Amino acid sequence: MKHIYTGKTKDVYEQADGSYLLQFKDDVTGADGVFDPGANTVGLTMEGAGKAGLRLTTFFFEKLKEKNIPTHYIDADIDKATMTVKPASVFGEGLEVICRFRAVGSFLRRYGKYAVEGQPLDAFVEVTLKDDERNDPPISDDALDMLGILTREEYARLKELTREVSKIVKEELSKKDLELYDIKLEFGRLDDGSIVLIDEISGGNMRAYKNGEYVEPLNLEQLMLADLL
Repeated sequence: MKHIYTGKTKDVYEQADGSYLLQFKDDVTGADGVFDPGANTVGLTMEGAGKAGLRLTTFFFEKLKEKNIPTHYIDADIDKATMTVKPASVFGEGLEVICRFRAVGSFLRRYGKYAVEGQPLDAFVEVTLKDDERNDPPISDDALDMLGILTREEYARLKELTREVSKIVKEELSKKDLELYDIKLEFGRLDDGSIVLIDEISGGNMRAYKNGEYVEPLNLEQLMLADLL
């Protein structure tokens, strides 16, 4: 295997057949030992987080496959904490797409003059540039188009897919009496130019609450997959 990329929460390798292998790690994003799915730094290491994230990611990617939502997912090996995926190129040097159902985290920090914590939001979609040096700045569809990162048509598709995926995740969580507050997703282009969901869908990239209390990523995986473990 050829090492392609070392990320905050996973490493990427190219396999002989052209597919990519994602190696999930126990690191999660945050700051000062506190988890934050929107953070651009590794905040802490949680033993078992890699496999937990992969279990939940596999669960959701299989659900999306059933609903014909395009992703890069091929298969996964939970014991090895690896996932095999189709090769996909990112937009520019990478975008993160957040779908928000309630006002928390960076949304509240930016718009706290007008929003209150936990305020309902109508699947608000926000795109940020992956740029640690500039703290992952939000960017509009006009700017994405003008900078040659994403066309307006591609942005519309990105937004559509984000809402579709996020609402499916929200529905699945609700079956376990969990409420999704926000989720961070990533997308890329396959060789044929089609836009697909990439990366992962795990407790490490979403905020979920039960009875008004925040649920830690490892607990989220246990609650979601209790019937399967």
